[in-house]
Amino acid sequence: MIEAVVFDVGRVLFQWQLSALFEKLVEDPAELDHLLAEVVTEQWHFEADAGRPLAEMVPERTALYPDHAPLIEAYATRFNETIPGPVPGSLAIVEELHARDMPLYAITNFGSEFWDGFRPTQPVFDLFRKIVVSGKERMVKPDAAIFALAAERFGHEPESMLFIDDNRANIDAARSYGWQVHHFADAALLRADLEQRGLLT
Repeated sequence: MIEAVVFDVGRVLFQWQLSALFEKLVEDPAELDHLLAEVVTEQWHFEADAGRPLAEMVPERTALYPDHAPLIEAYATRFNETIPGPVPGSLAIVEELHARDMPLYAITNFGSEFWDGFRPTQPVFDLFRKIVVSGKERMVKPDAAIFALAAERFGHEPESMLFIDDNRANIDAARSYGWQVHHFADAALLRADLEQRGLLT
């Protein structure tokens, strides 16, 4: 019996790719590849997800790559441009679940400052009862601590919640902690799973 549905945000509800911003700023494909592979990388960005402030990250990175200082600054000030838009079909599923009075929650690996800049732009988050943001809690998926915190904060036992995430490591971790899970690939497959579970018709 599923009492609540818990979504990831990036690449489940909203597209996310660093290149969406930097393709606007770097014309040379080889330079763009180098930037994303060595300078402004997803691995480095994960430090923000884990709670590290931009006031530390940006100067440190700029000192390492001074020739890329304007691009590193753009990462900090234009982050919303790394989010091109919703994942097709996902927000409609959120709205339908809400219309059926299904309690909705989210656990997202998202930098605190970036979340503060993105959250107000998306009214869909008003449909969620609570959202656990890694950067604010300084704990990240797939660590056990963030799932334990979420279960406590959401007020449901893990086995009564369906957790939806695109990251296999996060899905495997949640399953090992007792959550029901859906490994997200696209909205059509998620809809089919929710219909099979009787959560949508």
